[in-house]
Amino acid sequence: MRRAASLAALSLVAASSLALAGCASGADAAADTARHAASDGFPVTIQHVYGTTTIPTKPQRVATVAWGNGEVPLALGVVPVGMAKATWGDDDHDGILPWAEEKIAELGGTTPALYDETDGIDFEAVADTKPDVILAAYSGITRSEYDTLSKIAPVVAYPGTSWGTSYEDMIRMDAKAIGLQAQGDALIDRLHGEVDDALSDFPKLKDATVLFSYIDPADHSNIGFYTDHDTRPGFLLSLGMPEPQVVKEESAQTREFYVTVSAEQADRFDDVDLFVTYGDDADAMIASLQADPLLSKIPAIAAGHIAVLKNDTPLAASANPSPLSIGWGIHDYFALLAKALD
Repeated sequence: MRRAASLAALSLVAASSLALAGCASGADAAADTARHAASDGFPVTIQHVYGTTTIPTKPQRVATVAWGNGEVPLALGVVPVGMAKATWGDDDHDGILPWAEEKIAELGGTTPALYDETDGIDFEAVADTKPDVILAAYSGITRSEYDTLSKIAPVVAYPGTSWGTSYEDMIRMDAKAIGLQAQGDALIDRLHGEVDDALSDFPKLKDATVLFSYIDPADHSNIGFYTDHDTRPGFLLSLGMPEPQVVKEESAQTREFYVTVSAEQADRFDDVDLFVTYGDDADAMIASLQADPLLSKIPAIAAGHIAVLKNDTPLAASANPSPLSIGWGIHDYFALLAKALD
């Protein structure tokens, strides 16, 4: 009996020791995981228009939605598993803008899954990429879209104004989400240098008051233009270029990125040195604007100071600056604007 009791006691001690060893092993593994996460800077929490998003560990599968976000991981050496298909400005119609295509080839990566957002976000296509994070720091995703995407993976939404995120803030937010914040900061510094170098070649442009507009070729009754909430004029303002008074006034009254003003208020554009717009035929567009009885009263239009970005071309797309488009086309973009001032 005593022997049986001793064996039972020994068995109990052995079982207890194994259990304790198991607990210790689990605790060690948890500690190793925590140390590894801390070394990667994770978890990270990012604030945005819909609250905060916490990414628990460094993402291995990065998906992006909306224009430009896919360029952040690409510029930092990471090929996303999925991104929005380019449906405007794509010269070879393969769904990828040339600067992104060049970077993917440089990295030797597989072309990401491309989802068409013409009619809204394709949630099923995004989910099929099995992402660890979804980047949308530059976007206009709605609360409903954000909630649906969040069921797939943590989502980085835009910080405040729909389609108003600067390329610098897009890089900061998206880079932080994938654990490459320091590299993102270095990228911003490099892009600032590239932009400054390009602008220095066109001294006339530095002090020009530029209006980024869209005037319907078939209807001159209104003058449409982008407010300073939009990244196109916002980019020029960030370079220290002066803002037209009409843009300043209209931007103060709305959070929209685009507004229209009646052509009968043409005198509000007297301080504009240069109109930038989109069109198919620059000469025809300029002639049409100069022939209009109201628009022709605007000094910049009368003088032909109109830079026309040809519709649906990469250069026109690059006017909305992004991490890869700047290096690809910023000099050509400034050259087009400066030429229109001559």
